[in-house]
Amino acid sequence: MNKGIALTGIKPTGTPHIGNYFGAIKPAIELTKEYDARYFIADYHALNSIKDPQKINEMTYEVAATWLACGLDPKKALVYRQSQVPQTFDLSTILLAFTSKGLMNRAHAYKALVQSNNELNRDADDGVNMGLFTYPVLMAADILLFDSDVVPVGKDQAQHLEMTIDIAQSVNHIYKKDVLTIPKPLIRESTHTVIGLDGRKMSKSYNNTIPLFLPSKKLRKLLMKVVTNSQTIEEVKDPDKCNIFALYKLFASVEQQNNLREKYLAGGMGWGYAKQELFEVMDEMVSPMREKYNELMSNKDFIDNILDEGSKKAREIAFEKMKYVKNILGFK
Repeated sequence: MNKGIALTGIKPTGTPHIGNYFGAIKPAIELTKEYDARYFIADYHALNSIKDPQKINEMTYEVAATWLACGLDPKKALVYRQSQVPQTFDLSTILLAFTSKGLMNRAHAYKALVQSNNELNRDADDGVNMGLFTYPVLMAADILLFDSDVVPVGKDQAQHLEMTIDIAQSVNHIYKKDVLTIPKPLIRESTHTVIGLDGRKMSKSYNNTIPLFLPSKKLRKLLMKVVTNSQTIEEVKDPDKCNIFALYKLFASVEQQNNLREKYLAGGMGWGYAKQELFEVMDEMVSPMREKYNELMSNKDFIDNILDEGSKKAREIAFEKMKYVKNILGFK
């Protein structure tokens, strides 16, 4: 029995943090157990906001090295660069003919920028390029080109997948056949919302992140900044209302969690002790990945070989799909 196809796009946008790992990277890699999984680096999507070729290239390596260091096995999944699969842009151009401008007007990213411009008394479309405006169409092409059955999405991307479904259904309705596979969102209930140093959701916009591959000494120094309350050492503390313990649970075994919980409830434990415990379990888990990441970043030819080989396989799949689509549309 054939596995369903799962597709994950990864935009190269800088150094990943702990929240990225638990919220996106780890659950997405686990898809290889259940699905024929495809992972692509969305370098053309990054072009909407980054125009520096050296920066895009370096961040592409960082993303690839991160996923490989975190356990993505290119022998068990298809890994490729978006920019090396030109059929994506063939399909994107075709899909534009089936997409209303009104649909694009409702895209969250575009609406947010227009609202910001209005608040600053700028022209509504100031800073809006067509790449950003039609971003959902290119995303639809990424998904539909590979007959994706499921796409893992967070709340911020759910609307774009809904647009993908709308566009695909429009094509299928017009040609009265299943030209394009209708994907389904894959939202895992177990996906963690990871808190940051200040107790809010970990986010670069809040400047409260813990970089995934921070060296041990810098990691310890950063973890000592986790926000706590003003309770004294003697006081009993509630682990379920503590930022330190919330992070600790992500890395510690059940036994370790129970032991630290007892120390919280017994009193006599200072915040410095709890932070040290957090550092030790976090560093133990992250160290092998950090070592692998640094090894990969010092051997970019190896990364290139993986991405080139994956992109070649992706082009072969995409070629057959576009041959079918173009035939349906009357292009020979």
